[in-house]
Order: sequence, then structure tokens, then C-alpha cells
Amino acid sequence: MKKIATFLGNRVVKSVLVLLMIALFNFFLVRAAPGDPAEILAGQSGAVDAEYIAKLRQEFGLDKPLVVQLGQYLKNVATFDLGYSYRQQASVSSLILQHLPATLLLTLTAFAFALLAGVSLGTQAALRVGKWGDTVITTLSMLAYATPLFWVGLMLVLLFSVNLEWLPAFGYESVGANLTGLARVADVAKHLLLPALTLGMFYMAVYARLTRASILEISQLDFVKTARAKGLSERTVIVRHVLRNALLPVITYAGIQAGGLIGGSLLVETVFAWPGIGRLAFDALIQRDYSVLLGVFFMASLIVVVVNLVTDILYTVADPRIELK
Repeated sequence: MKKIATFLGNRVVKSVLVLLMIALFNFFLVRAAPGDPAEILAGQSGAVDAEYIAKLRQEFGLDKPLVVQLGQYLKNVATFDLGYSYRQQASVSSLILQHLPATLLLTLTAFAFALLAGVSLGTQAALRVGKWGDTVITTLSMLAYATPLFWVGLMLVLLFSVNLEWLPAFGYESVGANLTGLARVADVAKHLLLPALTLGMFYMAVYARLTRASILEISQLDFVKTARAKGLSERTVIVRHVLRNALLPVITYAGIQAGGLIGGSLLVETVFAWPGIGRLAFDALIQRDYSVLLGVFFMASLIVVVVNLVTDILYTVADPRIELK
């Protein structure tokens, strides 16, 4: 118990430092982007006189020195106050909380699909190495890995939505249907299927190839040969000895990529008009809404840090020989 407390304490300290560095990087990166949000907002409202622009800059806090703006931003972040969006007339926290469930639903579904399908296909390919099944799985994995996400999404829409009319093409749920209960769950699931499949295919291909390579490597080690020499069934050898050890590099990569799914969801959410934080960040970028952009970046960074912490803990579950330090 003491080791776990020490590990969590060290990781919390390191995570705070990482989040601080990310917050600094995001702040200067966003400020380096071309375009003045006050001028853009004034232009869209039809009032471009200097007095109105100066008033908007004062409201946004853009009239203050950059160091003062940075200090105020870090102070707000420390209290989880992510600012206020004057363009959308709402707090950034409320906007993120409004869009975050859709993103989590999409990314978790895509991640679960990619991990389960990838490990299963990789295992089957390794067990059939050199045969036609291995060739088919490897070829399909390479195809899924090399195909751009946006092209996959558009082709799935053309096939299943336009031609076959089996699934809805865009959105989170049917507009104006006012469904409740299981009917609403089924409706959301139908809208979720295409974007989750699009987002998960790339990672499924990676996990399949990584699992195959890892199983083939582990299968040649002495402890696996000893297990077979003891007369254990092939299923027991694969599940208890080979697959359990082969999953360690998969867990490592999955932990890294789970955070990357948040970034990958931006493109998928745009293609499928999915109302998540990726789409929120894209709209904020076009509108130069600095507060929303910084808030989304910080939330995405926080999710990545938490996922990496969970990955380290799962390591000890997969292999008890690994200790938390």
C-alpha cells in the first residue's frame, strides 16, 4: 500500500509539471496564430470602427501585456477556471462539459473496438503464420493503416448511408425525433457506428500487427517451450503464457494512442458532424476563440495524463513481476 501511495504521489507531482509545461506551450502557440479575435468578431458583426475593436480587446483582455495575460491564464487554470467565451456567451467549462460526453463516447467505443478486434486478429494471424489466414489479416491491416481517415469516413458514408441507406450519415441523434429510453440509445448507437468504425480502423491495424509480432517473439522463448513440454494444452499455453506476456507492448502502445484518439477525433467529428470537443476546437480555431481553444487543449492534456497513469497500473495487472516505482 505504501508503494502505491508513493507511486501515485510521484506521478501527481510529475503530472502537474507536465500540465504546466503544456499550458505554457499552448498559450504561446495560440497567441502566435495569425489574426486578431477582436477584429474578426467585429468584422463578423459588421462594426469595424477602431473604438468598437478597442472595446472588444479590453473585454477579451487582449489589451494587457502578454506576461499579464499569461499570469491570469495560469491562475485560472490552477483553479480549473478555463475562462469565458464571449463569442458563444458561455463559460468554457460549460462548453467543454457539454461536448465532452460525445467525444468520450466516440473515443471509448473506437478504442474498445480497435483493441478487441486488433488483438483478436493479431492472435489469429500469429497462430496461422505463413498461411492464407495470416496473409489476409496482414494485408487488410496494412490497407487499414495506410488509408486516410477522412477517405474511410467518406467511403463509409457513401456505402452505408447514401447507397444502402442502412445508417445515418451525420449527427449525434435524429433531429426532432424526441426519443427517450432504449429508443434513444438505439438511435445514438446507429449514429455512432460509422464514426467509431472510421476512428478505430487505423488503431485496429496497429494493434493487430503489434500483437502478431509480439506473439511470434514470445512463442520462441524457453518458458513457452517448457510449458509445452509439461503437456499443457495449446490453448492454455497461448492464453496463460504467450498472450499475457505478448500484451505488454500492446498495453504500452494502447496507453499512448488512447490519448491520441482525442486528437484523431477532431477530423472524424468534422466529417460526421459529431458534436464533440474536437468539433468545438475546430470551430474555435476558425473563430479565433482563444479561451475555448486553450480550454480544449488543457482538457485533452489532462485526459492523456490520466490515461498514462492508468496504463502504468494496468502493467502490474498484466505482469505481477513489474513493480510500481
